[in-house]
Amino acid sequence: MTLSANHNSNYGADQIQVLEGLEGVRKRPGMYIGSTGPRGLHHLVYEIVDNSIDEALAGFCTEINVAIKEDNSICVSDNGRGIPVGIQEKTGLPAVEVALTMLHAGGKFGGGSYKVSGGLHGVGMSVVNALSEWLEVRVERDGFLFQQEYSKGKPLYPLRQIGLSDRTGTTISFVPDKGIFEETEYSKETLAVRMRELAFLNKNIKITLSDERYGSTEVFKYAGGLTDFVKYLNKNKDPIHPVVYFASQKADDRGRIVQAEVAIQYTGAYVENLHSYVNNINTQEGGTHEVGFKAALTRIVNDYARRLNVLKDGNANLSGEDIREGITAIISVKVEEPQFEGQTKTKLGNTEVKGIVDRLVGEGMGDYLEENPAQTRKIIEKTVQAARAREAARKAREISRKQSALERTSLPGKLADCSMKDPAMSELFIVEGDSAGGSAKQGRDRRTQAILPLRGKILNVEKARLDKILANEEIRALITAMGSGVSAEFDIEKARYHKLIIMTDADVDGAHIRTLLLTFFYRYMYPLVEAGFVYIAQPPLFAAKAKKGKEVKYFYNENDLENFLQQNGKDKYSVQRYKGLGEMNADQLWETTMNPENRTLLRVSLDDDVFTDETFTILMGDKVEPRREFINTNAQYVKNLDI
Repeated sequence: MTLSANHNSNYGADQIQVLEGLEGVRKRPGMYIGSTGPRGLHHLVYEIVDNSIDEALAGFCTEINVAIKEDNSICVSDNGRGIPVGIQEKTGLPAVEVALTMLHAGGKFGGGSYKVSGGLHGVGMSVVNALSEWLEVRVERDGFLFQQEYSKGKPLYPLRQIGLSDRTGTTISFVPDKGIFEETEYSKETLAVRMRELAFLNKNIKITLSDERYGSTEVFKYAGGLTDFVKYLNKNKDPIHPVVYFASQKADDRGRIVQAEVAIQYTGAYVENLHSYVNNINTQEGGTHEVGFKAALTRIVNDYARRLNVLKDGNANLSGEDIREGITAIISVKVEEPQFEGQTKTKLGNTEVKGIVDRLVGEGMGDYLEENPAQTRKIIEKTVQAARAREAARKAREISRKQSALERTSLPGKLADCSMKDPAMSELFIVEGDSAGGSAKQGRDRRTQAILPLRGKILNVEKARLDKILANEEIRALITAMGSGVSAEFDIEKARYHKLIIMTDADVDGAHIRTLLLTFFYRYMYPLVEAGFVYIAQPPLFAAKAKKGKEVKYFYNENDLENFLQQNGKDKYSVQRYKGLGEMNADQLWETTMNPENRTLLRVSLDDDVFTDETFTILMGDKVEPRREFINTNAQYVKNLDI
């Protein structure tokens, strides 16, 4: 595919435009990189890499190297044109210095150098510089090697020529500021997820990720682009046809080029796996490109279902949700002037993109179904089965609602609700077993804490359709207690609790129950996880009771317990190992695990949707070998395993 960009190699100082200074970045870093935690730390790397990707989109870069150095600094280099070093007329400074020290200064404004770009549109490099203890830039262009160093965004000396060079490119090395970031240790695994994603989205670009702390290197390069991306996502699933790929390059009514790529493959799974991107940015909230995709797919599949006489004249059309069951699809569009909407600015608003993607998918999928009758019938049969299951699920919900009306309550009998009606102040503890549930009910704060005990393990939703899921008594109780519905009917505004806390035993069975519940929430109550409403309680594993007096100390791992006993004397304490929550009385459970003043909760967050989907598929899917491989690979990181 030919990428749309300005292939004029006249990338010079006059194309660097300045909009405002760097004031405030160090005072309010969260405004620019989201957080000062691990997510923001890794975002620094993404911003520098995105500049190299923009050079690749413009047709001037084929290789990008990212290295985590032994001192935990980062080095990103590319073989692009090199950042311009000439004097920028407005400021009287070298263009590279302007780009690194002034906010909104870059070659992405005014269409002079880049037509398509991701990142923060000129904000990226300067923000990284401002938030780094030290940053060095090296530019190779015009036959020379140039260098400049900075400290916390300020240049240490003027740009200088330090040698000759017969190549072109930019190398940026930096150390995050320990005074700003909560931690400064980089995760190779986190960086690898994004580098792999960028390589899929920009085929034939070679991205090398090295971790010099451990001597490891990974190379990401995919000639198949989105086709390889879909194959990667479905490697642990059972595809029912080869990957379908189509692409187009169209001009909108203002002459701006919009490139669109789509790759599709149906699998035997029961949930849809749809990822969309604009200029390499993951549009988690969707937008006009997703609307166009869904409309075209729904229209074309219904058309062929009627052609095959699977849908009769009197039958209603298949719903979009039915048609997308089991689909894995990637939508990637590249737009010259993207307009983002939504709470997190990751929803595409460009209206012209809807029609372009609609036509692309309608024509491409229509041709595929026409030319592949055997695969077409498999796809249609799967969507019809999904529709039947949905209808069965609808009837099950109606029966449940009627029963609830007759019982004059819509809440499950096992739920001990809280008196508070404000969801923002209310918590629901999902507790493993009746024994622990009894202790939790006795020890809780009845004003704000509701308790829902579960008997045994819930259904593995990764292996079942919605009708069977809704037939599971424990899942029905959970859905009813939350009040927000499920799947396509889910409405987070109706959630009765804004803290959903999974409280299970600290053993293998407890971990399995947690995973089953998290799989259900991720697949069928996704907005709940996305909003940060799901938590995992951390009950203690040990209690050290003084043999004289009433002192009791609680510990969450064996190391902390051993350190305490060595310092205070093993003979002075008796140690109790909690095998389960049921071994705690109500006061102990409240004091250690439920009291907001003392407890520790882990919030479940979604750092990367692609990686999360892959993990749930491995852990809870049908295939055994990927699960065995996952366990063998990660067993070394397990601590405090109770079997």
